Amino acid sequence: MASIELTAERERELIGQLRQFRQQIDTELSRVIVGQKDVVRQLLISLLAGGNCLITGAPGLAKTLLVKTIAQLFDLQFNRIQFTPDLMPADITGTEVLEESADGGRCMRFIPGPVFANVLLADEINRTPPKTQSALLEAMQEHQVTAAGRRYPLAEPFFVLATQNPIEMEGTYPLPEAQLDRFMFNVLIDYLPEDEEVAVVRQTTARPPEPVRPLFNGETLREFHEVVKRVPIADDVIRYAVRLASASRPGQSGTPDFVNQFVSWGAGLRAGQYLVLGGKALALLEGRSFVSTDDIRSLAGPVLRHRILPNYRAEAQGITVDSLIEQLLGVVTHPKNTVVS
Repeated sequence: MASIELTAERERELIGQLRQFRQQIDTELSRVIVGQKDVVRQLLISLLAGGNCLITGAPGLAKTLLVKTIAQLFDLQFNRIQFTPDLMPADITGTEVLEESADGGRCMRFIPGPVFANVLLADEINRTPPKTQSALLEAMQEHQVTAAGRRYPLAEPFFVLATQNPIEMEGTYPLPEAQLDRFMFNVLIDYLPEDEEVAVVRQTTARPPEPVRPLFNGETLREFHEVVKRVPIADDVIRYAVRLASASRPGQSGTPDFVNQFVSWGAGLRAGQYLVLGGKALALLEGRSFVSTDDIRSLAGPVLRHRILPNYRAEAQGITVDSLIEQLLGVVTHPKNTVVS
């Protein structure tokens, strides 16, 4: 992934553009999406930071519509794969076919799969076996596909937004921890309050909504990735993000007792990286020029919930991973919000 060089003038222009369009982003999304403000915010943060997202929720909560609408907002090429038990890796990455040329010769030609897009929706990713799930690993990490010894770069920007249904677990294949760790966020999407559900029913049983107007394009989004990295953050805030992640690891020096008692495996290095990167994107999205500890704390749930593995004792006592994260936020000391000079 080649980085983009930005001048200071262009950086200021992009920051001003995002602040100017922040209200328009909400307006455009509200044409199609009702409510789910926290979910929308977390998806926007992941896109600005260049991370992949896992979306967990029951059927019928508009997960697919939400992802497609955000892709339209940024004018990105969108592809969707319905994961099933008989799906093969080549169905995702592409395959080589034997082709006869005009002169009568034969050659192998690579036909790209649906992964060659800007936004790939991996729908119900836990319904396909591990060998097919792993076909996305290289794409998610390296933004490329290797087939028959040749590397094929993916279009930039590239995001994997995967959904999974937490209700029906029969016949599913839970994602391995190594692949879960490559998702920046695990976003929980829940049922809407009554008033918002009434608005959805009213809207979807009347005339079709107006199409979403693109506000940005893929190249601008890539520039935003660079702007996010340049957002200042104090060392104390970085240290707090690292302490949050390290406190979730059982058997370490200074680990809280409840972690040793109820956690089998804690968050790795990527947790601290994504807490900081997400905090920078959140600060930029809210029009601030620095990252606060409140930013880190507000993103602890989506960053940590798929990186902390509760043990059998926690499951037997009904202790959820989100309750463990809440306890972590209560015991890990944090500095006062610090502004970088």
